[in-house]
Amino acid sequence: MTPAASLELTLKDISTGRASGSMCSADLTEEPWVIDTTPGYGPGASTADPIPLSAPRQGEIPREYRDASAAELRERIVRAKAELGERVVVLGHHYQRVEVVEHADYIGDSFMLARAAQNHPEAEAIVFCGVHFMAETADLLSSPDQAVILPNLAAGCSMADMADIDQVEDCWEQLTEILGTEPDAAGRVPVVPVTYMNSSAAIKGFCGRNGGIVCTSSNAEVVLEWAFERGQRVLFFPDQHLGRNTALRMGIGLDAMPLWNPARPLGNNDEQTLRDSKVILWQGFCSVHKRFTPAQIEKARSAHPGVRVIVHPECPQETVAAADESGSTAYITKAIAEAAEPTVFAIGTEINLVQRLAAEHPRHTVFCLDPVVCPCSTMYLIHPGYLAWVLESLLEGTVVNRIAVDAEVAEPARLSLERMLAAKPRV
Repeated sequence: MTPAASLELTLKDISTGRASGSMCSADLTEEPWVIDTTPGYGPGASTADPIPLSAPRQGEIPREYRDASAAELRERIVRAKAELGERVVVLGHHYQRVEVVEHADYIGDSFMLARAAQNHPEAEAIVFCGVHFMAETADLLSSPDQAVILPNLAAGCSMADMADIDQVEDCWEQLTEILGTEPDAAGRVPVVPVTYMNSSAAIKGFCGRNGGIVCTSSNAEVVLEWAFERGQRVLFFPDQHLGRNTALRMGIGLDAMPLWNPARPLGNNDEQTLRDSKVILWQGFCSVHKRFTPAQIEKARSAHPGVRVIVHPECPQETVAAADESGSTAYITKAIAEAAEPTVFAIGTEINLVQRLAAEHPRHTVFCLDPVVCPCSTMYLIHPGYLAWVLESLLEGTVVNRIAVDAEVAEPARLSLERMLAAKPRV
């Protein structure tokens, strides 16, 4: 990795005037243990999102990690990993800061990393540098005797928190009262629940118990086809944009996709609208991808004629429609890596990944559509200090920040994940 890929250095340069640009919060230059003293998701794209009172907080880590320099932390992480050897596997999500992912044994999206965890039964511990729902999924797919560790417990996901199990159960009760539970002449039940990977283990368990399935941004269309073979309509949560963009691509009209507001009776719909629906979209979103707009795309095209615009399907419908392509983080990374000729890419996804792709592929010009530096609030909470702490704790024989899913939730959640694994995305 080159220094240009470091978002932390970029933010410091902007804050000191050594580089032009703007950031969405000056608090991004603070260390996460300073930010964590205030309830919330931290600085970044999710700052304004309401956080549940039940969201976990990270306790204070030892001062030696908070006071250590970047060089010292790096040296301690490298040394601890070398001593632990195959006893530990470190997973790093695409959206992590470069100072963290440089230590990862695997870098990928949440689905790819969960599979990596599953493929290493020899490891005593899996350190997941990502967010809470990802660590839960790794726990579901790994062996019972393996410890899954999240370096900072405050690293949640505001999108996942937009659909809690009580709200979903209440929604399901209202829908079954209106739509019934009996299958039609073709054997299709009234509604099949589909949850995005970006959801809690409890929500995945709900889907498993009710004939539903989990999807990723890569296989969402295949999963919806699976659901429509079994149901007359789909309840899709928590991300409305992925659900809407996928259904539109399948030819489903907007008039058949009502939005469900969990704070209102019938989700703020009337009964006939729900009966006429094909996809009921939960009112959730990703704060990072909501920032990307058609105006940003228009500006990129004006400044760079011939630019190739690729956005994530968690972006709003209007943004996806204005782009040249949309796809998962795996799709975006592959598209840039496989472009034979030098190309200008304008990318609509999290800034850590975009900067890293720009550094890894210098033959291309790769930039983020959003001119304001605004990373994922919770991904940014994982810091080398936390990684050094959890690894050195393992060396001392102590497991800290273990993420474990309750057995009663784990069984149906695994079922919904197994259905997802069988729904392979089209190449």
